[in-house]
Amino acid sequence: VQLQASGGGLVQAGGSLRLSCAASRTIFSINDMGWYRQAPGAQRELVAAITSGARTNYADFVKGRFTISRDNAKSSVYLQMNSLKPEDTAVYYCAAGTFRAPGVMWPIRSWGQGTQVTVSS
Repeated sequence: VQLQASGGGLVQAGGSLRLSCAASRTIFSINDMGWYRQAPGAQRELVAAITSGARTNYADFVKGRFTISRDNAKSSVYLQMNSLKPEDTAVYYCAAGTFRAPGVMWPIRSWGQGTQVTVSS
């Protein structure tokens, strides 16, 4: 397994969760990393990305609430999610690839298995 995501769960609106994604060293060292999410009936969308040089980019709907970070020593990427809203409910996936532009990572070279985040109102 090249990407292993964890940290999802059930939280009340306004609460916080921290997602983690452990990557193989090879995948992590040569790729930008991102977090996507997919709600039922919706397309998968890029939530946040961090380049190998630690530049970050966020979707407008999470700016100011979510923070993406990477720990190169641990080959891991994190998504700190604060002020969660019911509309944040989705399966969250970590991904390794190349960040091209806001909302776009291509190609995606590896996907994590997904972790469910449920925000109750």
